[in-house]
Amino acid sequence: MTVVSEFLLPDAGEARLAYCDTGSGTPLVLLHGGFLDRSMWDDQVSFLAKDHRVITPDARGHGASTVAQGPFRHTDDLAALLRHLDTGPAVLAGVSMGAALAVDTALEHPELVRALVISGAGTSEPEFRDAWALSIKAEQARALAAADAGRYVEALLQCAAGPRRSLDDVDQDVVRRLREMTVRTVAKHAGATRDWQVPVADTWARASRIAVPVLAVHGDLDADDHIGMAERLIRAVADGRAVTVEGAAHYPGMERPDAFNEILAAFLGTLPGADRRPG
Repeated sequence: MTVVSEFLLPDAGEARLAYCDTGSGTPLVLLHGGFLDRSMWDDQVSFLAKDHRVITPDARGHGASTVAQGPFRHTDDLAALLRHLDTGPAVLAGVSMGAALAVDTALEHPELVRALVISGAGTSEPEFRDAWALSIKAEQARALAAADAGRYVEALLQCAAGPRRSLDDVDQDVVRRLREMTVRTVAKHAGATRDWQVPVADTWARASRIAVPVLAVHGDLDADDHIGMAERLIRAVADGRAVTVEGAAHYPGMERPDAFNEILAAFLGTLPGADRRPG
């Protein structure tokens, strides 16, 4: 049975992060995408926890974690949690917002990071140029202006299909899971009048300072901007590489869990002192 714990963030009033901590071995932190929660990693935890300590937090304002009531940075929340858990340097693997959070943490708290796995993002300063991505951003803005939560959810879900498919082409169980997570998180922010998140500055300018190995995992059906930003990051760092998951868009770990799991396990096995599964 999965045990969900809560961490009271220091110097943040009653703010709490919900997380699960499963298995033992090399610490691996799985960071979810924006408006999702830790359950997006359900297909990874049981596989990876055989050989690793797998930590899956809900970012502030997501899942079972509390909504911000004052200025905060996701990277500082994560750093506080990892120090509380005394993990030592951990491998951070994230998708979309989670990928950006992983990179932010490598920049702001490098002593906590052993390696990075990113998918669908580069840093927390995204740059969108292609028409499809810009149309999604415009639809999100219209939904926000109209205070239409359902419309906002459906706009976010288009990332699951990517620019070359419709949601009808995506495994409907994956769509259901994404919609349920997104609806829950959007509902947490109903009536909010301010976004308290403080951005991390100069991430692209500092990216070359990242000294740990970085693996980018692309869904081949993801938007060109998402893939391009991840490629830009791995070109900037000293040890960057990429691999592509066929038949997936923005959430390759959900659409193609077996392929994603094997890619992640293989990368973890290349790290110095890695816990390697027998055979």
